[in-house]
Amino acid sequence: MISYDKDFYSWTQEQAELLKHGRFAELDLENLIEEVETMGRSEKRELESRLTVLLLHLLKWKYQDLRQCRSWELSIIEQRLKFDETLEENPGLKSKLDEILKKAYRYAVIEASKETQISIKIFPEICPWDLDKITDNEFYPD
Repeated sequence: MISYDKDFYSWTQEQAELLKHGRFAELDLENLIEEVETMGRSEKRELESRLTVLLLHLLKWKYQDLRQCRSWELSIIEQRLKFDETLEENPGLKSKLDEILKKAYRYAVIEASKETQISIKIFPEICPWDLDKITDNEFYPD
């Protein structure tokens, strides 16, 4: 048996082969369970990251309206697409969207404050937009 700690890639290939051939008794269940759980957390972080970047650009769009540019608009479009794709690939995350939005907004506010030099106190404490608005391709904050 290949060691999980010494050669992760080879370990994953071995585990896949064992699964394909129904050799379940030989599986490294403890590490396999850990990796499956990690994969789920990774998808959640990906969705949260996309939403954070999207919110960051929406905040900059709203609070630095004189600096609005095509680059920001394209970033908003790109992040909306990537957010939608990640959610489509992981519909089980829909039940976590409220939690993800709250967390992503907190990070977006911090990053927006750093990038714009606008005091963090200027931004609303709670996200001013719901997910329908945030992901609406026609929506850009005033």
